Amino acid sequence: MTSKKTVALRTLLFLVACPVILIVAGPLTKTVSPLRGQLLVGIVTSFLTFVLTFVFVRWDGLQLRDVGTAVSVHTVPQLFIGFVIGSAIVALQIVVVCAGAHTHWVVAPHQPFSVTLLALAGYFALALREEFAFRGYPLRRLESAGGTWGALLLIAVVFTLEHTAGGWSWSRSLLGPPAGALLLGMAALSTRGIVVPLGIHTAFNFGQWFMGQKEIAGVLRPVVDAGFGHQADTLGYVGYLAGMLLAASGFWLWRKHRA
Repeated sequence: MTSKKTVALRTLLFLVACPVILIVAGPLTKTVSPLRGQLLVGIVTSFLTFVLTFVFVRWDGLQLRDVGTAVSVHTVPQLFIGFVIGSAIVALQIVVVCAGAHTHWVVAPHQPFSVTLLALAGYFALALREEFAFRGYPLRRLESAGGTWGALLLIAVVFTLEHTAGGWSWSRSLLGPPAGALLLGMAALSTRGIVVPLGIHTAFNFGQWFMGQKEIAGVLRPVVDAGFGHQADTLGYVGYLAGMLLAASGFWLWRKHRA
């Protein structure tokens, strides 16, 4: 049996290798449009991170299913369930923002339907890379070595640091990624796989793009009354945190009930 120290060291090596893959693939975005760049980088980094997962899993004498990264007959239904949950979180966030009565949405300049499909594919590919990198091998191996909460905390820290390294401000990084990491990690541990969190992750990012809350223009665009920008941002974070924590609590209760 692999010792806890060995598991920790191998997991650390895996977590160091993942951002290296992302850095190497980064220049691919410079040759195409932003959405095509997302898709291209997502495909390349997802494939390479999967290969990395396979190597480390075999190194530990395990199978892909032992770290929740194997395809099964449950993959498509679980992906759908995760997508519904992620969409519900976006909807809750929008409802909370609208409750402030100073924000509404309008249709952005016309975009062909192919752009929406491209965005969906791109956010799926990027989410797949992050689920392989965080909620697959490292989360499950850390859980085996240090328990559920230790694994969730460590992955949340690394997840937050990667977003900060990617250009996010510290205030934004501390408000967003930790709650997301908690939900996605709890979903992965509760369902023993990355498919449900992949669906949540994809739906949330795509939903935010669709509603015009990403840097890349979406189908809709928020319009905030003059002087209420800070209030809209605050309500957005309140809705986000409420949705993430409610969903995480649901997975925790479900996991506790099944134990």
